[in-house]
Amino acid sequence: MIGALLGKLRGWLWRAVLGFVVLSVLLVLLFRQAPVFGSMVMVERKVHSWIVREPIDIQHRWRSWEALSDHAKLAVIAAEDQRFPVHHGFDLVEIRRAWEASRNGGRLRGASTLSQQTAKNLFLWSGRSWVRKGFEAWFTLLIEVIWPKQRILEVYLNIAEWDTGVFGLEAAAQHYFGVSADRLGPVQASRLAAILPDPRGRDAARPSSDVVQRSAWIRRQMGNLGGAAYLDRL
Repeated sequence: MIGALLGKLRGWLWRAVLGFVVLSVLLVLLFRQAPVFGSMVMVERKVHSWIVREPIDIQHRWRSWEALSDHAKLAVIAAEDQRFPVHHGFDLVEIRRAWEASRNGGRLRGASTLSQQTAKNLFLWSGRSWVRKGFEAWFTLLIEVIWPKQRILEVYLNIAEWDTGVFGLEAAAQHYFGVSADRLGPVQASRLAAILPDPRGRDAARPSSDVVQRSAWIRRQMGNLGGAAYLDRL
């Protein structure tokens, strides 16, 4: 009796795992080409607003790669993930540095790549847990295998959160500077990159001194990377 029950349980578990794998692969294949008009983080923000009864206006508009400022593309790479073109989803150099810093008594800092952030924002929930990290690793591997680097950056720029309810570069450009995503200059782009990945309490239009300093550092990094020609590596 118990053996039969365990056998059925294993069968259900196997079918659930197989179903999840097939569904996740199909979703990643779909979004390799299809515009992304939402993300799980957007859903999470909306559901939370219903629970706490605080209305939230989700601002989001998909823009294609060509309609996104090259300055913004480069600024985000310079700020978040300078080895983006060459790693395979996980920056082992930064992971090792973060681990060594924590062993020496420092705070364990994040070492998430743009690929990991894209996977998390698009498919998963926010927060910190080993379960979510496991799913994040799985989806990161999938998008690195199935999507080109240019597509990963395109999706990230279209779903990143730049203020409460403000998702994607087009909405952020309009929200902070009153321009479209393709009209962002290097200073505006660097300020937007400076408030990532956690924009809470920060303002790209009226930046604090730390945002000004970080955006200046980002612009120097953009120059060190080689400017717009760097994007040809994607």
